[in-house]
Amino acid sequence: MNVIVIVSDTFRRDFLGCYGNNWIHTENIDRFAKDAVVFDKAYAASFPTVPNRLDVFTGKFTFTYRDWAPLPQDEVVLAEVLNKAGYTTMLIADTPHILEDGYNFQRGFYGWQWIRGQEGDRYVADPIEIKFPCDPKKLRNPYDAVVHYLKNVSQRKSEEDYFVAQTMTEAMKWLEKNYKHKKFFLYVDTFDPHEPWDPPKWYVDMYDPGYQGEEVIYPRYGPAKYLTQPELTHMRALYAGEVTLVDRWVGKLLGKIEDLGLFDNTAIIFTTDHGFYHGEHNLTGKSIILEEEHYHGLAPLYEEVSHIPLIVRLPNAKRGWRCDAFVQPPDLMPTILELTEAEDPETMQGKSFLPIIKREIGSIRDFTVTSPAIIYGPIAGQRITVTTDEWSLIYAGNLEEVRQPAITRIVDGIPREQHLVGEVKSELYNLKKDPEQKNNLIEECKDIARELHSKLLSFLKSINTKEDYLKYWDKI
Repeated sequence: MNVIVIVSDTFRRDFLGCYGNNWIHTENIDRFAKDAVVFDKAYAASFPTVPNRLDVFTGKFTFTYRDWAPLPQDEVVLAEVLNKAGYTTMLIADTPHILEDGYNFQRGFYGWQWIRGQEGDRYVADPIEIKFPCDPKKLRNPYDAVVHYLKNVSQRKSEEDYFVAQTMTEAMKWLEKNYKHKKFFLYVDTFDPHEPWDPPKWYVDMYDPGYQGEEVIYPRYGPAKYLTQPELTHMRALYAGEVTLVDRWVGKLLGKIEDLGLFDNTAIIFTTDHGFYHGEHNLTGKSIILEEEHYHGLAPLYEEVSHIPLIVRLPNAKRGWRCDAFVQPPDLMPTILELTEAEDPETMQGKSFLPIIKREIGSIRDFTVTSPAIIYGPIAGQRITVTTDEWSLIYAGNLEEVRQPAITRIVDGIPREQHLVGEVKSELYNLKKDPEQKNNLIEECKDIARELHSKLLSFLKSINTKEDYLKYWDKI
């Protein structure tokens, strides 16, 4: 059994047709979903980008002991285990944060390739004059990340030069040369549709034709009030254009996989790390960053960010159905190891969902936990989201335990001091009656909140979270 994993960063679940979207073109992924298992209750675990990849590569809920940081040398990682099982392992990525500055997430792969230039990657240093697409005050980190990015993409000539196109093309080339390997593991990681959003104009015109205003391609993270309604609408169109661009090129990769006859002996997994707020809950982004003070605050992880797509196609299992079992990124490694019959390193905390796909069992857990690193306590408004079939508890921890700030590198690798920003409180929502999470029931349903908190605490203890960290999260 070969395995191909495709990760598309910051890909909102509800922007896919197979998850109910009816205004964005995602025909290729939707077609793939019809011949796969679509997981309706996949949720992020460790948040955001780098912690998510650590979950995927280790099979662990790493938010309980680690923040955004390089891959530790002592972690047992998926590629190394598969190498020992005789697999040829390859990483192809344009996502910068897992490879730049010694982050070393290529460790264990037999081969790896980094397509340079995404976001603030220090790639092009030439004295190229750039022009901001909007007032820089509306952009996050405009004079560093945005300037670097605009220099990096200044020589584009055609759609084939866009990052997702380059990444999927390199993956196709690798498959053409290596598809006859006895067995291989190909991990493909594209940063798109993560911002900056600058897809070819024809993709944006699909969703907001005739727009003449400023283009906020890299929005500030925080309250959305700095944007006019037309700007916010166009921001969604920019993102939608990126989504369609990703769909087109993922579709080309899927076509190549089919042309090479790999559908018959290859497991294919498509997923993301988290979503993004486009004005929902009066937020843009996925955190709260005060650039002037170099402060970082954490926003609540509502459904738009925590609820993610996961689509899995196995050649030897029933396909074309929807699964309502809860699954999370730490479950990918144990699932892949069971698929490949590789040795279990016994370090994983996730669980294989292969028995669910085979219809041998109905579930592997009855709730999910999504969170940024909890090791500092709620000093920046860190909140843990606990999700069940009916309820979502967004738990703010013990604010009385907050003592001093700490430095974090989420969400872009830039060190910032963590601080509480705005009002921070626990929230509770009935997802069946209030899927948009507008009616906070924490005061009316305290018994339910306490029950969910008890589940959370038991879970954290079951995976050996340190007592020094638990003290921040043991009261509600």
